[in-house]
Amino acid sequence: MITIIDFGGQYCHLIARKTRDLGVYSEIVLNDVSVEDIQKIKPDGIILSGGPASVTKKDSPALDGNILCLGIPILGICYGHQLLAKMSNGNVSSKQVKEYGKNELRIIKKSRLLNGLGKKEQVWMSHGDTIMKLPSCFDVIASTKTCRIAAFENNALKLYGVQFHPEVVHTPHGERVLANFLKICNAKKSWSIKDRKDVLIKELKDTIKDDAVIVGVSGGVDSLVTASLIRHATDKLHCVFVDHGLCRKYEEEYAKKLFSDIKIKNFYVVDAKKLFLSRLNGVTDPEEKRRIIGRTFIEVFEKKVEDLKKKYGEIKYLGQGTIYPDRIESAQASKRASVIKTHHNVGGLPEKMNLKLVEPLRDFYKDEVRVLGKELGLNHEWLWRHPFPGPGLGVRIVGEITDEKLRILRDTDYIFIEELKKSGHYSKIWQAFAVLLPVKTTGVMGDERTYEYLIALRAVTSRDAMTADWARIPEQVLDRISTRIVNEVRGVNRVVYDITQKPPATIEYE
Repeated sequence: MITIIDFGGQYCHLIARKTRDLGVYSEIVLNDVSVEDIQKIKPDGIILSGGPASVTKKDSPALDGNILCLGIPILGICYGHQLLAKMSNGNVSSKQVKEYGKNELRIIKKSRLLNGLGKKEQVWMSHGDTIMKLPSCFDVIASTKTCRIAAFENNALKLYGVQFHPEVVHTPHGERVLANFLKICNAKKSWSIKDRKDVLIKELKDTIKDDAVIVGVSGGVDSLVTASLIRHATDKLHCVFVDHGLCRKYEEEYAKKLFSDIKIKNFYVVDAKKLFLSRLNGVTDPEEKRRIIGRTFIEVFEKKVEDLKKKYGEIKYLGQGTIYPDRIESAQASKRASVIKTHHNVGGLPEKMNLKLVEPLRDFYKDEVRVLGKELGLNHEWLWRHPFPGPGLGVRIVGEITDEKLRILRDTDYIFIEELKKSGHYSKIWQAFAVLLPVKTTGVMGDERTYEYLIALRAVTSRDAMTADWARIPEQVLDRISTRIVNEVRGVNRVVYDITQKPPATIEYE
């Protein structure tokens, strides 16, 4: 097992993900972890993540120095690289040339850490601080034009550092660096997501025991796999589909058939459209939208629980399909991580809730969830449906939400997805959706002037939603989509296609 110590970097979980991909289980802990805690965990190796702070500042996140004396191999990445140098009496400066983006790494000395790499490698840099000097017992093993100490190692002390990010796709052979470190750690390749099904079911059984669970479900992958896991752990499962008025077209019908096909007996639909939309009336701030949707979502659930108690008795647990990216972007994994946006599965929960929370997918990425679903016997078509946010169309309408805007967006989104499926591109895309912007533009229809809404189409390719590229949909497909939307959806006269990557943008607009 590898312990990853988080210093607030957004890529921290990519390190964990890459480690798991290499067959070794990994867990993330905060940087204030004590040496005693590390001794209890007994990891084969430790990785120090990157982070936004500067090691030259007095209030920068630190590390228990005794951890370096345990004899456990440690790899520092970016901030972690600089921190190891500083803690080893090296010199770090914030006054040197900063590096951001792609750069060329030059291997200057044979090493265990960079074994198998070419003399020159493309790497991804993102740092302001630079190591200026290391103690004599450390070997500099790689440099860039502007960073003399881009990688180092000390085999005697089992300390290793890289200034670049081996965990991101922009470092093509970064996985080899991580694999070399795992070899240095003598870490056994015993982790497989396929093996987690039985472990998760057992953990759920041990937690739930003989109590009942209620799960909020949609037509999405996360809630489907969550409900399927819990169903294997208890017969006392109640699945509730909340129609909050922000769903896709025909979503309720899809969900009913879906959960009927997997033999969920206790399935309920709660019509809460009026309640949600009344509370969202006039609200334009995206974070406030998410908070309102989150609070109302739980309120509706608690009311449904009270109704079900009268019929079935006590219900103790609320099951949720929260996955890793939800926690990351809501800054749940680290005290120092930057909050990008509040997910309603995380940030919307009230401080005092009448249900205990179970989140069996909280440590998994979307494609890992899909592998779990396959092991549970769920259909490929269900598992590879594009992600849909918990707040629904509420965060795809920029600005105020109205019935008219919801009607426009539902119809537009339906056409977009339908045409992607017809063209065979749906399965090649991670996520695709339409966004209604608070902008009206002038157009001409039937020789008459129009002044209608502008629709943005967003389609991305990704593996785990941590990074994403815009999908290269053929022009003729985009042409058909645009023509249909403008012709068939009343209220729209202009369609644009978003070609922004993540980062710098998020996948969703709000």
